[in-house]
Amino acid sequence: MEYLLFVVYLVIFAWLVTRTRFFDRAGLNKDQLVILFLVKVIAGIFYGWIGIYYGSYAKMVDTWSYHYQSIEELKLLTANPHEYFSSLLPAARSDEGLGEFFGSYNSYWNDLKSMIFVKVLSIFDIFSMGNYYVNVIFYSYITLFGPIALYRVMKEVFPQEKIIVLIAIFFVPSFLYWASGLHKEGLLFLGLCLIIYHVYFALQEKKWPLKRWLGILLGIFLFLLLRNFLLVLIAPAIIAWLLASRWPRHQLACFGVVYSIAGILFFCLRYIFPKLDFPQAVVDKQQAFLTLAGNSSIPISELKPDVFSFLINTPQAITLSTFRPYPSDIHHLFSMAAAVEVLLLILLFLGFLIWHKKGVIKDPKLVYFCIFFALSLLLTIGFSVNNLGAIVRYRSIALPLVVPIIAAGIDWKRLPIPSFYNITKINNQNKY
Repeated sequence: MEYLLFVVYLVIFAWLVTRTRFFDRAGLNKDQLVILFLVKVIAGIFYGWIGIYYGSYAKMVDTWSYHYQSIEELKLLTANPHEYFSSLLPAARSDEGLGEFFGSYNSYWNDLKSMIFVKVLSIFDIFSMGNYYVNVIFYSYITLFGPIALYRVMKEVFPQEKIIVLIAIFFVPSFLYWASGLHKEGLLFLGLCLIIYHVYFALQEKKWPLKRWLGILLGIFLFLLLRNFLLVLIAPAIIAWLLASRWPRHQLACFGVVYSIAGILFFCLRYIFPKLDFPQAVVDKQQAFLTLAGNSSIPISELKPDVFSFLINTPQAITLSTFRPYPSDIHHLFSMAAAVEVLLLILLFLGFLIWHKKGVIKDPKLVYFCIFFALSLLLTIGFSVNNLGAIVRYRSIALPLVVPIIAAGIDWKRLPIPSFYNITKINNQNKY
C-alpha cells in the first residue's frame, strides 16, 4: 500500500509540475521540468535513507526526529486542535524567552523554527498517511519554486548562458542534497529566492504591485520563522540593491557604503538599543555550538563581543565557512564528498580567473547582491559554527547564488578539454 501511495503521488505531482504556470514560464519544456522535480525527489529519498543508516555520521538525525514528532503532532491535531495551534503561541511558554529574538538559550524564537517545521510536516502527514517518503514528494514540489525563481532571474542576467546557469543552480551537490531533504534549508532557500525574484522584477518593471509585496513578505516571513538572523543579513543587501538601482553609475559604491554603515551599526547599535547586541548574539551562538558534542566538531578560537576580536577571527571565519572540510578533515564518505565539492568549487573559480569571459552580465546589481549576501552569510557561519557538518548544511543555500555567476563568467570554449567545446553550441540553441 505504501509503495502504491508513493507512485500515485509521484505521478500526480510530476504532472502538476508541468501544469504549474510559474514553472512553465521559466522557459523549460515539460520533460526538463519533470527531470528537475524527479532529481529533487531522488535526492530527498537519498537524504532520508542516509538518515536511517548513517545518521550519526552525516548529522542527519534531525530529519527523522522531525518526522516522528510530526506524527505525534498529527495525533494532537486530531485529539485537541486547540492545543495543536495554541502551542505555537508565546503564551504557551512558561518562560520569558519571547524577548530573546536572537537568543540561543531559553528563546521562543530559537525554538519556533523546529516547531513550525514539525507542524508543516504534520499537515503533510494528513495526506501521506505518515509516510516519510511521500512527504518528500510534497516538499520537493513546494521547494522547487525556489531554484526555479532564481533561474528565472539569472537567465535574465545571463541571457546567453541559460543552460550553464540552470546546471549551476540545481546541481551544486550540497545544495541539491540539503535543500531536497526534509529539513529547513529547502524552505529557507525558497524564502530567499522569493525575495530576489520579486525585488528583481519590480525593479525591472519599475512598479511594485501587490503581488510583489506579498512575495517579498512571504520570503521575509519564512526567514522570521525558520532562521531569523537572515533578516539582519538580507536587509543591507536589499537596501544596497535599491540604492544601486537609483544610482546605476555607482552600483559597487552603493554596496560598499551600505555595508560599511551596516558594519558600524552591527557593533554600535547596542549602545542605543541594548536589546540589539549583535556581537553578543554571535558570541552566544558560537558558545552554543561549542557546547554541543559532534563527530565533526573542530576546535576554534573563541570570540569576544568586541571589534578587535571579530577582526582577529575573520580569517578563521572565512576559511572555516568557505574552505572546510580540508582533506585532513576527512573521516568518512560524507566529509570526503564535502571536501571534494570544495576542491571542485576552487577549481571552478580558478577557471573563472584564467578563462574569464567579459560582457556576459546584463545586470551587475543582481550580481553584487548575490555576492555581498553570500559573503555575509559565510562570515556569519564562520564566526558562529564549529561543526563541519552544520557548516556544509548552512552554506548550501549560499552556493547557488555564487556558482552560477562564476560558471557563466567562464569562456568554456577556451578550456583545454574537448568535451566542453560543445557547451556553447548547446547553450545557443535557445530552447528556453
